[in-house]
Amino acid sequence: MPVSRPSGRAADQLRAVSLETNVSKHAEGACLVKFGDTHVLCTASLETRVPPWLRGQGRGWVTAEYGMLPRATGERMRREANAGKQSGRTQEIQRLIGRSLRAVVNLQALGENQISLDCDVIQADGGTRTASITGAWVALYLCVEKMKADGLISTPVMGGVITDQLAALSCGIYQSLPVADLDYDEDSVADTDGNFVITGSGKLVEIQATAEGAAFEESEFQTLLNLAKKGIAELVVMQKQAVGL
Repeated sequence: MPVSRPSGRAADQLRAVSLETNVSKHAEGACLVKFGDTHVLCTASLETRVPPWLRGQGRGWVTAEYGMLPRATGERMRREANAGKQSGRTQEIQRLIGRSLRAVVNLQALGENQISLDCDVIQADGGTRTASITGAWVALYLCVEKMKADGLISTPVMGGVITDQLAALSCGIYQSLPVADLDYDEDSVADTDGNFVITGSGKLVEIQATAEGAAFEESEFQTLLNLAKKGIAELVVMQKQAVGL
């Protein structure tokens, strides 16, 4: 019998995706990204200074923080601030977001400025880290565009400070079928789970792929990569529409 996804989607079909801008009054850049029932608020905040270890070097920095609101999931989670420390998962995800975005930023062109990207999960249904990266790029672009308008940078936004687009997508093997953009029903029982971070020009930034059950073949990995490239190409078009490129 052919495998049917719980959502009824085709193997290469993304969930309904939206990238809404102008959702924060105060942030220099903001994007509410939705991948189906996964909703993440991404904001970019500008500081006209850099961390102490970067002072005087003439270049900037991009960093990220990630968190899930208490009722982002089916049961209330305790705020990590009340626990006194971030979980290992939270730290791993925010480091992923930060280093992924830095891969498409010319830190020298940014000048001695820091952009902090905050990705707050309002509702989780699988793929929160990949949705965060996709939405954070939009927030980052809008922040740099404002810097340009305010005269804080002299180089172009695209091709100057921001060298390329960046998006991410989860792909995995569900009941022996390679599929794109896993929701929770698939992710929670997937045989293989992968997260792919790829630039608009198709270059690879980071890949995380894990055999949750049985080991997977190299040919299966290639299929997942192809699914990710196809899906991310669609996301890149949506990003351009969101920021007016």
